[in-house]
Amino acid sequence: MDEHRPALIGRGPWLALAAAPLAFVLLLFGWPLVAILVRGLQEGGALDALSNPGVRSVARFTVVQAAASTALTLVAGMVPAYVLARYRFRGRRAVQALLTVPFVLPTVVVGAAFLALLPSRWHGTVGAILVAHVFFNLAVVVRTVGGLWAQLDPALEDAARTLGASPWRVARYVTLPLLWPAIVAAASIVFLFTFTSFGVVRILGGPRHPTLEVEIYRRFVQLGDLGGAAAIAIVQLVAVAVLLVWWGRSQERHARALRLRPVAVRRRPHGARQWALVVSTCVLSATFVLVPLVRLGERSLWTGASHGVAGWRLLAEREQPGIGAEAPLASLWASLRFAAVAALIATVVGGLAALAIAHGRRAGHLLDTGLMLPLGTSAVTIGFGLVITFDAPPLDLRGSAALIPLGHALIAIPFVVRIALPVLRAIDPGLRDAAATLGASPLSVVRRLDVPIVARPLLAGAAFAFAISMGEFGATSFLTRRGQRTMPVVIDTLLGRPGAVTAAEAYALATVLLAVTLAVVVAFDVLRGDAEGVF
Repeated sequence: MDEHRPALIGRGPWLALAAAPLAFVLLLFGWPLVAILVRGLQEGGALDALSNPGVRSVARFTVVQAAASTALTLVAGMVPAYVLARYRFRGRRAVQALLTVPFVLPTVVVGAAFLALLPSRWHGTVGAILVAHVFFNLAVVVRTVGGLWAQLDPALEDAARTLGASPWRVARYVTLPLLWPAIVAAASIVFLFTFTSFGVVRILGGPRHPTLEVEIYRRFVQLGDLGGAAAIAIVQLVAVAVLLVWWGRSQERHARALRLRPVAVRRRPHGARQWALVVSTCVLSATFVLVPLVRLGERSLWTGASHGVAGWRLLAEREQPGIGAEAPLASLWASLRFAAVAALIATVVGGLAALAIAHGRRAGHLLDTGLMLPLGTSAVTIGFGLVITFDAPPLDLRGSAALIPLGHALIAIPFVVRIALPVLRAIDPGLRDAAATLGASPLSVVRRLDVPIVARPLLAGAAFAFAISMGEFGATSFLTRRGQRTMPVVIDTLLGRPGAVTAAEAYALATVLLAVTLAVVVAFDVLRGDAEGVF
């Protein structure tokens, strides 16, 4: 029985489920996207932007740093991916979890951590951007490549060695071709993330090394050039669309049937060489992840001449110039409020969307594709689009706090759908058929069968949406207003001001955001684990 068929739901009930997600995406993504296209083509012109030497230089640097970041991340991630995929040892899961931590951290926390760690001569350099990008995206390579590597049958490599192939030839002619689809997938994801990177580049790159994201922000906030910002946003949208199309075709071109084995079959290290590889990989991985975060906490206590808590005390002080009428610590409460509302919106809209997709056939697939579009669009473009769209009647939301949680929810909804949808599709269709036979209406089946089963995954999705909102920086940089500043925005503001105590204050606030994010992620992992145990 096809699990994607509209088993019990007709067109009317399906539209009732899909109406809110469709309206939400069309209003907050489709309309702003059209507004960017219209303003960019009319006022600035994408072609004019491409002909501008300054814009071409920014675009060139964006591509080059993304390519370099991707290459370095692949190189850094292959050995941990191999060790975690092929060897069984005590602490393996802890190392894998530790390598995943940077990927869930807010970009401002990563930027602040490396600003605290790296020498001052590295500040505002390309090297600082690259090393932070490797730190942030290492988990993508470890998870994506390592996930496939763990399932490859080792007998293929053993056979090649038996025939006299050297380890290098085995890696080149056997292992690498088999892993190539996963390598391409990981490289594409890392390139997309680094191409649209904003927080890391803004904090570590400085004004000398802007990317397209930073240039959009600069043109809008500092120059008031809405047309130019829109034109650059169009250029970026086209570039991302080309990348996504290439990615999809590359995946199809390199797809192949492989002899896979259970993931649980892993070998214990044998001999001094294998144990040295495992131990050194674990130590270096833990060092690479933990040292920047520990340094962040240590720098929050450094006041220029000695260690102290002056930076932490300043978090509660009011009336700080450049921050607003509220103390920096008040941004924690603002972030928590926005995150709670965003999580609620994302859970409700994402839950309805997951139900509609699970009960739909072609229409469900189209809805799924539409909801994923914001995921392929940079947060800066989303925030910019919301600002220029809702700045006039009939929906004038300038100065309103409503746009912040709405923008955060738009970014988080795809993740909620991806968490809930597999659980809904795993429900035995026979249960729905039995309920229908007993006289239950389609919507009654959804309410009494689907909703209780998907409740815990939705709680996990809500926790993840909460974490996304807490650390969101790109869109929020456009949407925030005085008295509504979130933690990432205030951290960025403090890092741009001189003084060792002010820097300690910024690092202290970043440490608070780090702790809150990790707590929410742990809650998400617990809820997700329970959800996975449902079936």
